[in-house]
Order: sequence, then C-alpha cells, then structure tokens
Amino acid sequence: MGKRMGDRKDGTYLKNISSMHTIMPLMYPNRCDNEAFISERIDLTNINTYLEKKNADNPEYAYNLFQIMVTAMLKTITLRPKMNRFIANKSMYQRNEVTASFTVKKLFADDGDEALAKIATTGEENIDSIHNEIYRQISFCRSEEKDPSTASMDFVKKLPRFVIKLVGVGARFLDRHGWMPGGIIATDPFYSSVVLSNLGSIGLHAGYHHLTNWGTCSVFCVIGEIKKRPFYDENGSVEMRESVDLGLTIDERLADGYYYSKTVRLLRTLLENPELLELPLNCEVDY
Repeated sequence: MGKRMGDRKDGTYLKNISSMHTIMPLMYPNRCDNEAFISERIDLTNINTYLEKKNADNPEYAYNLFQIMVTAMLKTITLRPKMNRFIANKSMYQRNEVTASFTVKKLFADDGDEALAKIATTGEENIDSIHNEIYRQISFCRSEEKDPSTASMDFVKKLPRFVIKLVGVGARFLDRHGWMPGGIIATDPFYSSVVLSNLGSIGLHAGYHHLTNWGTCSVFCVIGEIKKRPFYDENGSVEMRESVDLGLTIDERLADGYYYSKTVRLLRTLLENPELLELPLNCEVDY
C-alpha cells in the first residue's frame, strides 16, 4: 500500500482507532507526561543453561544476555504490534518497521566516547542473525568511523552559538512533522521501537529511565546487573538464584493495561524459555 495523506516516512497514520486514543494525544501531547513504569525480575537459570549450550563451541563472539534481551524485545514488539506505535504532533502512527537501538561505549573510561547502534528487522530474524548483527554494529561503533547522527552532531557543534539555537528550533519543527532527513533517523536511537540500556554492564541497578519528547520511541528497557537473589517456591522455601532486574518505561497512550500485561507476560515467557528465540521474530508462541 502506498503512502497516504497524513502518513510519515517512518509511520502510517492511524485513523480508525477508538475515540479515547484519538482524544488522549490532544489532551496529553507530550510523551514524557504519559509514562508508565514496569519493573520485572527474571530468573536466569534457563538463560544461563541456554548460553552455556550456545557457547559450547567457543564462537569468536560469544552469545550473552544482552543479545537475548535485544532479541526478546524485538520479538515481543513484533508479536504485539500496538507496542510499535508512536504519537507525534498529536496523532498516532504505526511504525513501518521494528527496530532496537542502544549506545556503545567505545572505551570504559570517564572520557570514553559513545556511539549509536540501531538494528532494523523484517520479522524473519532470530537470535542467531541478531547476534551477528549486534557483533557487526559494535565492531563498527568501536572503529574510527562515525554513524550519521554522531557526525551530524559533531558538525552542528562547530557552528556559532546563535546558529546552533536556530538549528535546534528547525530540528524540533522537522521532528514534530516527521520531516527529519532519513540519514539521521536511520541511526538516531530515539527514532526506534525500543531503546535498551545495559546498565548492568557498568555495575548499576535497573531502574526508571524517562522517554523523550524528541523522536518517536515509545518503549525504553533498562537492564540491571546480574546477581544472586532469593526466589520462593509455593511452600515458602527459598533458593538463591542468579537473576536480572528490568525496568520498562512505556507510553501509556498506546494501549490499555490489559494489553501491556499480556505484553510483559510474553516477554517473560521468552526470557524464561530462550530456545523460543531461535524461531523467526514473527513466529507466534504460546504464553
């Protein structure tokens, strides 16, 4: 289907939605004013067993928890399409593709630069292809080359201050109307389905992270540090197991609480049964 009146280059305008979802963006136009936060604790027993099996042949770039998280989030959003919607300029859109973004620290030091990585999917990918793409993206980010978004910011930074302010006003206008250049959107993390932040890799707990009014991202996922925590069975007995805490921030205007509840249930099912991630992203699973 071709582009219709009201569509953007990155999303299709949703006209036939409920009156509540039509009115809410008019009453609450800012994404940051409509955040809902959900925290989840994931038992890593099955994931650890799965990773041990996947890495038995000692691949050059081992499978790890972050790759599983990226794949699980992409599969969840693929199978729960309302999570791939966004609100811009007081209208709701269905994003044209499912994408995940994250920041890569080039060097773990106070003055180490950061680079932006973004993975776009078609629905046919699985844990293996996403593992390879993450490896490619991280290798690129840690090279001397720069992604288009970073290169653009470096260029703007060199301009006179009054020109920078004018560029900012113009950028906000283009962002609001969906007219940002495709080259910038391609690597801007806030023009994606989900942004993931692996805080556990730098020794921090999972927690709340705000959404942004810039861009179109409606889901933010924070991954905390891996550590042993108590788990109780139905008899009240306790066992210490490796686990990870997740913090999910979502735009509550996209759907209702029931839809979000089923979405989190699907995510948990995928993480507790990581072998399901070997199926294509668009392959349905029971949960």
